[in-house]
Amino acid sequence: MLELVIFDADGVLFDSTESNTAYYNAIFARVGEPPMSPMEEKAGVFMSAPQVFDLRTAGDQERIERMREVARTMDATPFFHLLRPFPNLRPFLLELKRRYRIGLATNRSATIPAIIDYLGLTGVFNAVASVRDKVKPKPAPDILELCLKRAGVAPPYAVYVGDSETDRVASEAAQLNFIGVGARVDHQNLITRLDELPAALERLFGSGVQSS
Repeated sequence: MLELVIFDADGVLFDSTESNTAYYNAIFARVGEPPMSPMEEKAGVFMSAPQVFDLRTAGDQERIERMREVARTMDATPFFHLLRPFPNLRPFLLELKRRYRIGLATNRSATIPAIIDYLGLTGVFNAVASVRDKVKPKPAPDILELCLKRAGVAPPYAVYVGDSETDRVASEAAQLNFIGVGARVDHQNLITRLDELPAALERLFGSGVQSS
């Protein structure tokens, strides 16, 4: 029986393409780099910041360190207004929480507590894990495994909801059930919009348990 639904953040709970692009372009401008390419903009949705910097520089450690130094001192909150959350996100999650525990596992790092607060999601999640916990980013399974540990739930009783191949690979490595959202991920369990999730959970797992 399903006990825990773990969500990715970017691309699932909100569209962050515009916000992430503006954030990274601000960093790149400070170090004399050109703006993100279309490919980098897409990657910025599911990659951690170090992964984005590595992609941009092809592993050039000197350039990466300059970007990291700017990122360490740059306030990301001015870019939050460009986030596009799923409509009625808090009520949607709270309704889901009547049946399941709710987790969040994301490649975001220092920004995730502020984003949770900005989106009005404080108190919604039973467990949160991110790169800020000093674990490897997805596609490694570490973030998902940490979220499971914090929720006290074994992999067979949990599902990860993600929007990218990175999410799918991480989910498989953590031996988690998986549901894909949108067109960027290929999986047998696929929904096009987040509001299709409750029906998909019922179809795949049956009735949930009362959350605690």
